[in-house]
Amino acid sequence: MADIRQQQPLSHQVVKAATAVTAGGSLLVLSGLILAGTVIALALATPLLVIFSPVLVPAGITVFLLVTGFLSSGGFGVAALSVLSWIYRYVTGKNPPGADQLDRARQKLALKAREMKDRAEQYGQQNIPAGSQQH
Repeated sequence: MADIRQQQPLSHQVVKAATAVTAGGSLLVLSGLILAGTVIALALATPLLVIFSPVLVPAGITVFLLVTGFLSSGGFGVAALSVLSWIYRYVTGKNPPGADQLDRARQKLALKAREMKDRAEQYGQQNIPAGSQQH
């Protein structure tokens, strides 16, 4: 990288530096103007906000609750549709993503249930008095 800079003529380096200073300076001036405009707008709007705050605060809360309700309702609707779509693909045998993990988990649960049933039967046979066994 240093070799490339040394190979460039001095005029190219000066033009690059001048362009960078011009762009950076104009952006700095623009940000200062925006900051000054924001402070002036806030100073002018503060009395209006104080006067209308008994109306604006409840209205803002209401709008927030409405937007949150609609967005969460839509999100839950999309989630429900995607789950129903996944279940349909699973039931029809189209092997959606994660179906193999579900099948493995179901097999493990069935194996454990069978083991627990066998253990319960063995425990029941061991603890039943000899004269009262029924089949």
